[in-house]
Amino acid sequence: MNPLIPVILSGGAGTRLWPLSRRSHPKPFLELPDGETLLQKTLQRALALPGVERFLTVTNREYYFQTRDVYQRVPGAAEREAFYLLEPVGRNTAPAIAAAALQAQEMAGPEALLLVLPADHLVRDQAVFAAAVAKAQRLAGQGYLVTFGITPGWPETGYGYIEAGEALTDGGETLGLAVRRFVEKPDAATAAAFLAQGGYTWNSGMFCLRADAFLSALESYQPQLDQDIRAAWAEGRRKDDYLELPAGFAQVADISVDYAVMEKTDRAAVVPGDFGWTDIGSWTAFGDLLPADPNGNRVLGESVLEDARDCIVHSPERLAALLGVEGLVVVDTPDALLVARKDRDQDVKRIVAELKRRGHDAHNLHRTAHRPWGTYTVLEEGSRFKIKRIEVKPGAALSLQMHYHRSEHWIVVSGTAKIVNGEDEALILTNESTYIPAGTPHRLVNPGTIVLVMIEVQSGEYLGEDDIVRFDDRYGRVPQ
Repeated sequence: MNPLIPVILSGGAGTRLWPLSRRSHPKPFLELPDGETLLQKTLQRALALPGVERFLTVTNREYYFQTRDVYQRVPGAAEREAFYLLEPVGRNTAPAIAAAALQAQEMAGPEALLLVLPADHLVRDQAVFAAAVAKAQRLAGQGYLVTFGITPGWPETGYGYIEAGEALTDGGETLGLAVRRFVEKPDAATAAAFLAQGGYTWNSGMFCLRADAFLSALESYQPQLDQDIRAAWAEGRRKDDYLELPAGFAQVADISVDYAVMEKTDRAAVVPGDFGWTDIGSWTAFGDLLPADPNGNRVLGESVLEDARDCIVHSPERLAALLGVEGLVVVDTPDALLVARKDRDQDVKRIVAELKRRGHDAHNLHRTAHRPWGTYTVLEEGSRFKIKRIEVKPGAALSLQMHYHRSEHWIVVSGTAKIVNGEDEALILTNESTYIPAGTPHRLVNPGTIVLVMIEVQSGEYLGEDDIVRFDDRYGRVPQ
């Protein structure tokens, strides 16, 4: 059988899971109640399939280091060949899968099989999932473009549907069904009719495709997109385990694989399955991962609930108290609080859109921001000052940089810091400090084997994160 290459699509912002999901730390990186992330679970699911020797990840270039950090926690990942396609901006699933197909051909030949897995899904029954993948592989090997249909459990209006046709068999065994048509997200009455009629599945957004078959279909139905993706892939900057797609990728068509190819081809097939699939795309879906109390409340964190029913509460850092309410979503983070009716949880993205329109940082950043070298958390800020807690991973280093408008005081809480301060270089130990004047080139390095923890006090007329000039950087953040 042709080699199977999982392709993990990890680009969604997850705006319906705000304020937990932000642009700088989106949904695939969120910890679920069991402590694992959606991205981590997706790779575990892929690597548990037989014969997987390599995998691809399509993500934004800003998430490259975060993604690698997550994968380090997945058993067996280090023994597989990993490759990353880094987008300057997200352009939907058709361009992402096309770029992955080109890369898979280079890695394993034109008949390589892609198993496309969005990074925001859960699958609870690995054995049933693996059996469905095995059938899809056989169909894809014959040139079918295969999607996975989920047996519907209720008349869901938040998913697209697939109407199936005749059976597709091999040696007397039914492997899947021909796709009769794809249906957009229906209203409640239409969804109920689909369920009653039978022959419909939810559209999971997962695919199994032979690289050459998909690219041939793309060339037939979307010739301009095919040309643009081939040009972007050829022009990309290659280094070690990644290909950074060029800025021109932002100009390719923003189109889903369903619209671009699947709804047009006569070679679309669906493998139905009931393997405990969930799309964690809303707070109701997230709440379903938590146990319910006798009143139907699902809570993460300490809470006091009096006469409260059917609520979802996410407040891991401080006590949440609810009194006399029903059907609410309450999500508390250090810098933002969401209170919404459960039946409006699909509209949370409207709040994110409004924050973005206002230019408010809450659509983009948490108080804790993730960087290739570690994290920083804003503890307090006011007129002309900001206080941060900085954690630097062992062996990591911030860029050699300077600021025009602020000076900084650094106090080491634990670990050892190697400091470049202008022409001077020194080791700063626990309970010691240093001062960085504005306009002075400086760098912070953790030379030790434990996490370096520091407190940074900024002072100046402007304290924005864009007041930074980088001279040298290990993580490719200096303009070429």
